[in-house]
Amino acid sequence: MSEEPRPLPTIEPLDEEAMASARQRWATRAKPAGSLGRIEDLAVQLAGITGAHPPPLIERPAVVVFAADHGVAADGASAWPSEVTGMMAQIMGEGRAAINTFAGVVGAEVHVVDVGVAGDLSNVPGVLNHKVRAGTASIAQGAAMSREEAAGAVEVGRAFGARLISEGVDCLIGGEMGIGNTTPSAALIGVITRSSADEVTGAGAGLPPDRLAHKRSLVQAAIDRGRGIDDPMRLLAEIGGLEIAALAGLYVGSAAARTPFIVDGVIAAAAACVAEALAPGTAARAIAGHRSSEPAARIALDHLGLDPLLDLGLRLGEGTGACLAVPLLNASAAALNNMADLPGH
Repeated sequence: MSEEPRPLPTIEPLDEEAMASARQRWATRAKPAGSLGRIEDLAVQLAGITGAHPPPLIERPAVVVFAADHGVAADGASAWPSEVTGMMAQIMGEGRAAINTFAGVVGAEVHVVDVGVAGDLSNVPGVLNHKVRAGTASIAQGAAMSREEAAGAVEVGRAFGARLISEGVDCLIGGEMGIGNTTPSAALIGVITRSSADEVTGAGAGLPPDRLAHKRSLVQAAIDRGRGIDDPMRLLAEIGGLEIAALAGLYVGSAAARTPFIVDGVIAAAAACVAEALAPGTAARAIAGHRSSEPAARIALDHLGLDPLLDLGLRLGEGTGACLAVPLLNASAAALNNMADLPGH
């Protein structure tokens, strides 16, 4: 059940006037200059994203978890069988996964969206059906999907985010669930950043060390096939994933709507690389929630010029690390809004 693709938007630069006003306001707060470190930079970025100075506090954050399967899982890319994707999506829909607990702590709602799970989740409570196709083909053997399917999955993310923003959501957190998805993520990051499989391939969800070389070979084959593809949508179709595409659409839509969005781990970082390639300027409006322990995540964030707020050794995905960054965004906005003036200002 894909959405009809629309032309991708042009992303406006950050609001320089709002950022300058935020910097000036920091200079008059009752504290030594620069003493709040990156919290000050974060508030300035939020002002640039929202166009408001000082920026508003986030009152209604939302996590959107896109779930999809990957044909490459059957080629030994993961320690887990593909059936786990649907099982975990159901657990998330029931509110019992890690992302649900973290979201509850920070006051975020959670939406679970089937954009490409191989199994039928149409009657599973708490899981929304926006399936483009029932999983991708194996990127070890050929294209993951058609260009039209990739564009359709991007549109699912854009449309879903747009609906939430129209309903009052003021910060979007992209999450994902998909067994085998670190393989296409590593391949996409490898192509976009001109990195090798050795540099971008990690263990993912607990792949045993003796199988890592095989996973690297799968990633390198996909990288080799992806090199020379100039069209980012075609690259996404060739070696990407449906949830990666939907995340990219969510990010592009959020950037166009001047709504803060927080990037999670390596799959989200791959989607952010795709989003920047599809709609340049998207990355400037992104906030990196945390540094995943997957090697490709660091490479992707460096490529995008993003410095993550947290470094906790997380590699679960689901949006968990990004969710934990929400209090830092609100702390930065609250301080800039509510701290007293220095005497004489």
